Amino acid sequence: MALNADRTPGRVDRSSAGAYSLPIVTETQLQPAPDETEHAGRLRRAQGVAAAAGVDALLVSPGADLAYLTGYDAIALERLTCLVLPAVGPARLVVPALEGPAAQASPVADLGIEVVTWQETDDPYALTAGLLPADATTMAVDDRMWAVKALALAAAAPHVRQLAAGPVLRELRMRKSAAEVAALRAAGAAIDRVHARMGEWLRPGRTEREVGRDIAAAIVAEGHDRTDFVIVASGPNAASPHAELSDKTIEAGEPVVVDIGGTAAGYCSDSTRTYVTGGAAPAEFMAYYAVLLQAQQAQCAAVRPGVSAQEIDAVGRDIITTAGHGEQFLHRTGHGIGRETHEEPYIVAGNTVPMEAGMAFSIEPGIYQAGSHGARIEDIVVVTGDGAERLNTTSRELTRLDAR
Repeated sequence: MALNADRTPGRVDRSSAGAYSLPIVTETQLQPAPDETEHAGRLRRAQGVAAAAGVDALLVSPGADLAYLTGYDAIALERLTCLVLPAVGPARLVVPALEGPAAQASPVADLGIEVVTWQETDDPYALTAGLLPADATTMAVDDRMWAVKALALAAAAPHVRQLAAGPVLRELRMRKSAAEVAALRAAGAAIDRVHARMGEWLRPGRTEREVGRDIAAAIVAEGHDRTDFVIVASGPNAASPHAELSDKTIEAGEPVVVDIGGTAAGYCSDSTRTYVTGGAAPAEFMAYYAVLLQAQQAQCAAVRPGVSAQEIDAVGRDIITTAGHGEQFLHRTGHGIGRETHEEPYIVAGNTVPMEAGMAFSIEPGIYQAGSHGARIEDIVVVTGDGAERLNTTSRELTRLDAR
């Protein structure tokens, strides 16, 4: 799924991340020890990275970070739920009393994390501050914590400096373990099955919204727990990378960009293919689609350990620019993927992070001709020891669907 380059979230700088430095985490360190579970290993490594960075405690609210660390997919409510993970010592999970049973029934219990409940008349922020190490001078809150909650925690612990936990957690999440790669592979296969069925729904005379509704149902039917997004952009709408579903009728011979994704067992899929149905595409479109395909293939071939994110971006961008379409490539090449559709690493100019085994991200160049049509090809790739594995295998050639 594309995102404009000027909206790219902050990038990890290995030597400095805001107010503190981060240690380098190796691929071997990302794998669980023989005697621990996946989540136990993540908690231990998070504590180690936090300690090395001089962070006394991580405070993690509902969202991808909490699920990554504990397996608890908590509901984000106005009531405070917060994992208190000290750099040294046992973790505790603060939850509203009404969420206590759900927390106890989650993997949290197997991890030995104490669940601390609070009643409606309690002050959960004072309670959470009281669980910080007695000598704590720094606490880091996760990127998804609501601002009002972060401010309340700062007020409850005025002598503890508040930092962003994002750099610590991104450093861990950016490189996937073997179990995570397997989950991404399964999600990728599930979304491929949806693309393989596109001929059932995509045909002239139907609206983008009608097709999108069918695709959304198929995403779940083919193995996802939920549908995260559906883009069906035909004709001039395809020139907008993030086009919304509309009541526009799909015309014969119009290029149609279909960008879809869902979540399966906590991990995301994301794949884009471009189709033509019921007629021949314009000659101009066919010419630049060939350029786009060449660029995407070259970028995927460039992925290997040691190559920087910006080098991968440049490989495809140079091909597209040389062909005269540089100004029509409106966004970065790709984004990391895992528990969230968009996460580190971002494949964009200026990002010098070197590729390492286990990094997973999209390769999705696009060419967009305002007012007429557009095209995008997207695969998820995982960096291996000597190259990359594509997690999407459906044809990247322009797919022509017969009208029925």
